[in-house]
Amino acid sequence: MTTDQIIVSGLTLLALAGFLTPWLRYDLVALLLLLALVLTGQADAEQAFLGFAEPAVITVAAVLAISRALQMAGTVDLLLRHLGGMRGRPRLQVAAQTGLCAGFSAFMNNVGALALFMPVALRNAWREGYGASRALMPLAFGSVLGGLVTLIGTPPNLIISAIRRERTELGPYALFDFAWVGLPVALAGLAYLVFASRLLPARDGGAREADAGDYVAEARLGPKSRAIGLRLRLLEEMGEGDVTVVGLFRGESRSLAPAGETRLQEGDVLLLQGAPEALKSLVEAAGLALAEEARPEDGTPLAGLRALVAEDLEAVEVVLRPGSALIGQSPAALRLRSQHGVNLLAVSRQGRRVAERMAGIRLRSGDVLLLQVARDRRAAAFQALSLLPLAERGLTLGRPARALLAGCLFIAGIVLVLFDLVPAHIAFPLVLAAMLVCRVATPEAAYGAVDWPVIVLLGALFPLGQAMEGSGTLKLLVDSLAGPAAALPGWALVGATMLACMLLSEIMANNATVLLMAPLALGLGEAAGVSPDAMLMAVCLGTSCTFLSPIGHQSNTLVMEPGGYRFADYPRFGAPLALLCLGLATPLIMLVWG
Repeated sequence: MTTDQIIVSGLTLLALAGFLTPWLRYDLVALLLLLALVLTGQADAEQAFLGFAEPAVITVAAVLAISRALQMAGTVDLLLRHLGGMRGRPRLQVAAQTGLCAGFSAFMNNVGALALFMPVALRNAWREGYGASRALMPLAFGSVLGGLVTLIGTPPNLIISAIRRERTELGPYALFDFAWVGLPVALAGLAYLVFASRLLPARDGGAREADAGDYVAEARLGPKSRAIGLRLRLLEEMGEGDVTVVGLFRGESRSLAPAGETRLQEGDVLLLQGAPEALKSLVEAAGLALAEEARPEDGTPLAGLRALVAEDLEAVEVVLRPGSALIGQSPAALRLRSQHGVNLLAVSRQGRRVAERMAGIRLRSGDVLLLQVARDRRAAAFQALSLLPLAERGLTLGRPARALLAGCLFIAGIVLVLFDLVPAHIAFPLVLAAMLVCRVATPEAAYGAVDWPVIVLLGALFPLGQAMEGSGTLKLLVDSLAGPAAALPGWALVGATMLACMLLSEIMANNATVLLMAPLALGLGEAAGVSPDAMLMAVCLGTSCTFLSPIGHQSNTLVMEPGGYRFADYPRFGAPLALLCLGLATPLIMLVWG
C-alpha cells in the first residue's frame, strides 16, 4: 500500500467507527472526515465543499422544504380529511393508513409522511379499542417502503442517481426508474404489514401514564416566604422532585409559562404542577401557603386560577423527532418557557415515565414529552422544536384555494421531471420558489424543514469517493474482493450486496452507507461481469430496507415510544419483511437491470 492509500484507508475506518459511536453526530463525523482529507492532501482545498453543490444534495433539501409547504398549505389535510373519521375493522384501518402513508412517502420525505399519519393512526386505535402498537410499526415500515418507488422518495435514491451520472456513462435515473423493482417490493411488503400486524403485541405508549391535570396546586407567597426575591427557576429547585410553575399571577396581571428569570414578590400567586410528594416538599421548603390556607387581601379568587390557565394553556403529548434541537439537551438549559411558551411536565421513555429530576434529563430522539403550551404559540413552538403532536388538533390553517395551488405546483414539478423537461435539481427548487412567491409557504418554514445534518453528511461525504479513487484505495479494495465476487453467480452477488447494505444501514446512517458502498459495488460488479445498474439498485434497496432495529431509520425511531415497542419487537416483526424484500428484489433486479 502507498502512503496515500494508508491515509485514506485509515481515515475511512476512523469515520466508520465514528458513525457507529452513539455520542458523535454523523454530520460532525462526516465534516471531520472531509477536513482531515483536505489537511492530509487527499482532497483539494478549493474543491472540498463542492459536494454541497451536488444535484442530489440540492434535490434533497428542496423536497424536504416542499413537503413542509404542502403540510402548511393544507394540501395533505384535504386528502386526509375523510380518513380521520373512517370506521371499520382494525385490519382495514391499518391497511388504509399504511397504504396511503406509503403512497405519500413516494413523493415526499419519509418522516414527513409518517408525521401526517401518526395522529390519525393513534386516534383510530383509541376509538376502535386496539393497541397503538398494532398500527404504528406497520405505518413506519410503510413510509420506508413507499420511498422505494420514485427518484425523490428517499435520499439514497437521489444519491444513487448522482453516482450513476458521475461514475458511469448512463446518466442519472428518471423519476420512475426505481418503480420497476421498488413498486412490486413495496406492494408485497404492504401486504405483509397488513396481514402480519396481529403478530405485534397489543400495547400503548407509556406517556398515557402521565396525566397533566391530576396534580395541580395553587399557592401564595406570604410575608414570611423564603422564596421572596428568588428567581422562579430557583424556586422550582428548592423541593425534592419536579415541580413546574405553570402560571404566575401578580395583582391584575397574569403570566402563563412565566420566564425562569422572573423574581418573585410577596403576594404572588403561583399555579404549581407536579407529583403530590414533590408539591408538598416545595411548599414546605419555600414557605408557601396553599390555596385553601391562603387568604389574599386583594381578593384574588385562587380557586379560579386553574380555569383561567385552562383558557389559554393546553396539555398535549408530543414525540421528539430525529434532528430536533432538543436532542441531547436538558430541560433546564432550553429556556422553553421564555422562548416558546412551553412547560415541560413529564418525559416518557421506553414505556415508563422518567423518574429522575427534569434538570438532569438528557432528551433523546423518540422520547414522548408531556407539555403544557399556550394555544396561540402551539404551532410555532412545535415547528421550531421539531415536535410531533400525538393527537389530531387541526394545526393547519391553510385555505382550500392555497392548498390546491400548492398541490398543483408540486404536480407541475413532477411533470417537468417525468418528461425530462428539467432536471430534478432544477425542477424542485423551482417549485419551492414558486410556493414562496405565492406565499404558500414562508421562508422560515422552508429553512426549518430542511434536515441540515443530512445535508452536511451528503455534502461532506461526496469527496470521499473521489479521494478513494484518486489514491487507488478503491481499486485495491476491489482487487482484493474481485476473486470471491467473480466466483459468485450474478444473482448471488446482487443479493449479497443488498444484504450487506441492509445490515450496515442498521448501525449507521443509510445515506452514508450508500456513499461508501456504491463505488465498491460498482467495482465488484465490473470484475464479476454484472451490470452496474444491478449493483446500484442492490445498494439502493438494501440501504432503504431497514426494518431490524429502532435506530435503522428515523421512522422506526419515531414510533418506538408512542407504540410502546421494545427493541426486540423490531427484528421479530421486521426480519420476515426484510427477507421478503431481499428474496423478491434480487430476481427483479436481475430481470429488469441485469
